[in-house]
Amino acid sequence: MSSNNNKDPYAHMRELTLRGTILGALITVIFTASNVYLGLKVGLTFASSIPAAVISMAVLKFFPGSNILENNMVQTQASSAGSLSAIIFVIPGLLMLGYWQGFPFWQTLFICATGGILGVIFTVPLRHAMVVKSKLPYPEGVAAAEILKAGNHDETSDKSADTGAKEILIGSILSGVVSFATNGLRVISDSASVWFKAGNGIFQLPMGFSLALLGAGYLVGIVGGLAILAGIAFTWFVAVPYLTAANPQPVDMEMAAYAMQIWKTKVRFIGVGTIGIAAIWTLISLIKPMVEGMRQSLAMLKNANALDASHRTDRDMSPKSMIYITLACMAVIAATIWYFVQNTPISAGLTVALVLACTLLAAGIGFLVAAACGYMAGLVGSSSSPISGIGIISVVITSLVLMAIGQAGGLIGTPEGEQFLTALTIFTASIVLAIACIANDNLQDLKTGQLVHATPAMQQIALLIGCVVGAIVIAPTLQMLYQAYGFTGAMPREGMDAAQALSAPQATLMTTIAKGIFSGDLQWGYIFGGIGLGVALIVIDALLKKSTSGRFALPALAVGMGIYLPPVVNVPIVIGAIIAWFISRHVSKKAKQAGADEESAQQISVRQGTLFSAGLIVGESLIGVALAFVVAASVTSGGSDAPLALNLQNWGTASEVLGLIAFVIGAVVFVLRTVKTKN
Repeated sequence: MSSNNNKDPYAHMRELTLRGTILGALITVIFTASNVYLGLKVGLTFASSIPAAVISMAVLKFFPGSNILENNMVQTQASSAGSLSAIIFVIPGLLMLGYWQGFPFWQTLFICATGGILGVIFTVPLRHAMVVKSKLPYPEGVAAAEILKAGNHDETSDKSADTGAKEILIGSILSGVVSFATNGLRVISDSASVWFKAGNGIFQLPMGFSLALLGAGYLVGIVGGLAILAGIAFTWFVAVPYLTAANPQPVDMEMAAYAMQIWKTKVRFIGVGTIGIAAIWTLISLIKPMVEGMRQSLAMLKNANALDASHRTDRDMSPKSMIYITLACMAVIAATIWYFVQNTPISAGLTVALVLACTLLAAGIGFLVAAACGYMAGLVGSSSSPISGIGIISVVITSLVLMAIGQAGGLIGTPEGEQFLTALTIFTASIVLAIACIANDNLQDLKTGQLVHATPAMQQIALLIGCVVGAIVIAPTLQMLYQAYGFTGAMPREGMDAAQALSAPQATLMTTIAKGIFSGDLQWGYIFGGIGLGVALIVIDALLKKSTSGRFALPALAVGMGIYLPPVVNVPIVIGAIIAWFISRHVSKKAKQAGADEESAQQISVRQGTLFSAGLIVGESLIGVALAFVVAASVTSGGSDAPLALNLQNWGTASEVLGLIAFVIGAVVFVLRTVKTKN
């Protein structure tokens, strides 16, 4: 053992254990299946890190020698379930195109597994720059660490100290009750909006009532929150009103439905362009730390003793193993793409060109978006990170490259050729999205690990295991759900009830974009408009930071998310960020008046707020998992997709009022418990 570890109280603890790995695998299987169903049904997935941490602590406490590091490994492994299942945002498009008639097990497995593994490997060189040295909030990573610390009762914990479990428990109960009433009983609405017209322009004052997102907003902070607010204001007070005024509302459509259609089909692509250019800028700004991380890795590769000499908490996977794993994944990706292509009647030369192009695109775009995804997750959390926006960017880039190859090979201009190239685009983009999903998750997990003194290399291995386990589950789950309900526009049998079909909204959007590029009718103007807006925001952000010495900023990525994500997701995050700012000012003022230590009062308040935020996220996450099982059991037996709903008549307005009341109560309780400066 290195002398660096002699004073490390965690050095002797077991981290990656057999029992923990088995438990993590079981949680991964269950949560992956639940996420696949929910994602196909409503286009949303839940983050599984925090529920997995809670379950792990509840189970492993019955085993001797369990500790905080072992529990951290379980949540790290199981976190892949919430991330990798986002692959469903692209891959069902192959059925919607009519190119696949089901989900081939091995092809789907290799897409998910290789993409997930590369997502882990590509983010390892970023850990030092984006986790250790970065000031990004990593809301879910911090929350998961607080959960683990609160449930820690091993020899490293201070037995006399307040664990913070009370704050987590109160937050969990509060958000859990509201979530059950909202998504289970359906007596409380999850959102409400005020719509109005000025001339022909349609405006919206949106509101969402998720207490988990309120907690995430507290962790995001005021800078990110105000940037998201700027995106919301641009969308619903500038872009949508302008476009609805220029294209008057059809007589057969309601005002809200028409405005939402304009947002989905036009304005959202402005957000895609903004996110895209902001992601590229993020990548450029991270080139130096990325190169430094790679330089350190190569130095360790040349000097085998350097890895042994480094401190346990600074140790990543060995560079040599990373190189071998990357090469193996590239080979498997190439073989999988060749199998996908080889049944198409094209020349051997064109086959080789397409296989090479798609393999390089999958790995190349995946490597580039890994840094951007890690940054987005660090800014707003994995759950709120616009992964589908990254999927759209990869679809656009891949489509353009394949169009050039297809034109040279004579595939463009024929329906069969365009369908094949569209399908190959979706197939390649699925690998990119798998990389992006896990990159989105890995840095969040490594932040948790940093806070609880875990070994990064062990976490990276745990996540690789989680990727493989999750990938094994996804294909049969997709096949089962497709055969049971079908997807919108892709039904497996005649006579099936289209009303029961799973909508797979993101996959529908990706497929529409890919088809639009190859057919030449995609509206590029909105994407380029978003790129222009993103460039302007990057300049403004740089000027703000320089003129205020970093006190103010306007991150383009967060503004893009305010445009791209549904307002029901954005607004609670903004309110949580404003609450964090208000609490900070109030605590400072109160400390000054009392003559107390302002810094100490702030630290106590921040800890209270972080713990309560973690509780809000935990409560809603656990209820989401439980309801996913209830819904899945109901629909697979021929029942309703809302089996617990009370189905109250004429309850729409009342449910919105109750949702607002519950949200306000939650926010008030949050503030009251967080402004305390004494435990």
